[in-house]
Amino acid sequence: MHMKVRDVMTSEVASVNGSTPFRDVAEVLIAHEVSAVPVVDGEGHVVGVVSEADLLRKEEFREQFYREGYRPPLRARLREAVGHGASRSQERARGVTAAELMSAPAVTTRPYTSVVSAARQMTQHGVKRLPVVDDEGVLMGIISRHDLLKVLARADADIAREIREDVIGNCLWADLSGVEVSVSEGVVTLNGGLERRSQARVLTRMVERTNGVIGVVDRLEWKEDDVGPWEGA
Repeated sequence: MHMKVRDVMTSEVASVNGSTPFRDVAEVLIAHEVSAVPVVDGEGHVVGVVSEADLLRKEEFREQFYREGYRPPLRARLREAVGHGASRSQERARGVTAAELMSAPAVTTRPYTSVVSAARQMTQHGVKRLPVVDDEGVLMGIISRHDLLKVLARADADIAREIREDVIGNCLWADLSGVEVSVSEGVVTLNGGLERRSQARVLTRMVERTNGVIGVVDRLEWKEDDVGPWEGA
């Protein structure tokens, strides 16, 4: 039920090596319409990431690809205004290769990481995409915010099918044959009857954890109320 990074990541990902000139890095970003690329060593290990913001420190790139009037994002302007990392920024602005321009170490994720954890990583580090690496640190793909949005924007039919097949169809702890599922705009409605109230609660929680579910309307009925008052409603 919990979708993993490997389920939504892009396997064919553009990358550069440490000796790639900044002009070539710029061309890769433009050609692939991405805002950052991983930097890998000779064995494919991710050693850093070069972003659009890294290249924009160089006036030459700014004028060639974004015209002279381009202004960096607000986050970058505020960082420069308070002097955070100013010396490092100036040093990287003089760089001419990916290794000299990149941010390192790279923030990466693993293919078996949940998409929820990947989203938290992006928010925590203020990045829009994460290189996906294996246990040895070798590049396998990349996951972006757009990939995460596809999980949240799943079609109602896909959500309903997963609940019916994976949650209800594979259930071994209760008879869920009398449960009906309907989905509208990501909101799941559960109708039907169960033997125990505790079973209804477990089912509702499992449905809530299904990728793409925004909310659950619980209309389930039960024969035996086996939930004590100390356990809450």
